[in-house]
Order: sequence, then structure tokens, then C-alpha cells
Amino acid sequence: MTFSTVAACEPGQGSRADATSAETKTAGAEDKPLGKADLERVAITNTDLDDYEVEQILAATSASHRTADPAECAPVVQATGGSSGFTATARIGRMISPKERGPGTSMILASHSTGDAARVIDALRTAAKRCKTFLDIGVGFRYDDVALQPDPGYGDESVSLRLTQLAADNEDDEPIRVPYAVVAVRQGATVAMFYEFNRPGGTRGEDPAVVPEEIISTQLNKLSKPAVPQSP
Repeated sequence: MTFSTVAACEPGQGSRADATSAETKTAGAEDKPLGKADLERVAITNTDLDDYEVEQILAATSASHRTADPAECAPVVQATGGSSGFTATARIGRMISPKERGPGTSMILASHSTGDAARVIDALRTAAKRCKTFLDIGVGFRYDDVALQPDPGYGDESVSLRLTQLAADNEDDEPIRVPYAVVAVRQGATVAMFYEFNRPGGTRGEDPAVVPEEIISTQLNKLSKPAVPQSP
């Protein structure tokens, strides 16, 4: 059995993290798009999270072409890979894995025009409201139990959802249910998208997928601070 890694994240198990939200909304996140070097400077590293290891993952600036049936569900399937239907000015990726056992979290930071950054969030929110089940056309897996979660109150605006992937090698196999979660946050012209899934047979099994709030809040706190170039 092979699995499509389309994970997701959750907003601190429903808590608003009011202090973090207030800070990120007032700390002066710039509305102008950040370049790749700036995103690299504000991305979390091993020194920011004692209990996790952070590695780079590939992230292209091009818009995602992943499609769904119904077509209106495409923003959800795109978000399960940390992307969207909008081209980014710059985009970088990180895998954040716990040093102890447990699923890892993928994070994509994407810089857009302010208008497109807002459209990314709006498109995902709208699709999550309308789509309860859909087919990922490229992979051939179905998703169901799509559920928009209460707004976690991160950044300038945020969206959180959970869903379940039905993974099977062919139509005759009984699908394995793989819980996913996605949290997308717009802070100025930057969209931070966190996604995670529970591996079958792993420590969390069929429990709801959860992205640790520590990861989200740490990244947003760094993103709220100006990216100052280092001296040569």
C-alpha cells in the first residue's frame, strides 16, 4: 500500500491562542511580498523548536494544477500539499519532525501580492464549506469528512480544516482511512500553510490529525518580525 502525503494541520486543538494572534496582528507584518531570501530568514529552524528537527523540502512558485471532482473542491486538495491555485512571488518549504515518535508537520511559506494572499485564504475557506467529499483526480484517492474547524484567530486571517483520505491501491481494496489536517494563515502578503496526516499504524492511528500549536505560533512570531539581512 502506498500513501499520498497530503497532510494537514489543526489550530492548536481549537484554542485561539489569543496572545499569539494579537501579537501577529500588531507586530507589523509587511504587506509587500517577501522575496525568497526573506522567507528563508523568517522560517523556523532547529534552534526555534527544541523538541523538533527542521528540514528543507521543495516548494515551487508556480500555481498548483491539482484538480478535484467536483472541480470546486480543488483548493482543498491543493492545500493538502501546502499549495494553492495562485502563483507565488516566492515559496519555501519545511518538514518539522518530532525528535520523539509522532507524525511530522509540513509547512509552506508563500509570498504573494496582498490581493492574491487574501484570495488563497478565501478560496480555501469557500471550498471547505462546500465540499464534504471529493476525488483527488491526479492520485485517484477520495477524501471525505471534510470539516471546516472554528477559526483559530491566527495572523490577519486563518482557516483550519480536517478531512480523511481513503487510500487504496485499486477499487477492489478496502480503503484505509488516513486523517488529515490543514491550517492556512495569512499574515500580510505571506501565506503560511501547515499540513499533517496520521500514518496508518502510527502512534495516533485513526485519531484526528493535529498540528502542534507550538509550531504554528513559533512560525508566526518569527514572520511578524522584520527580515533583516545578515552582514556579509
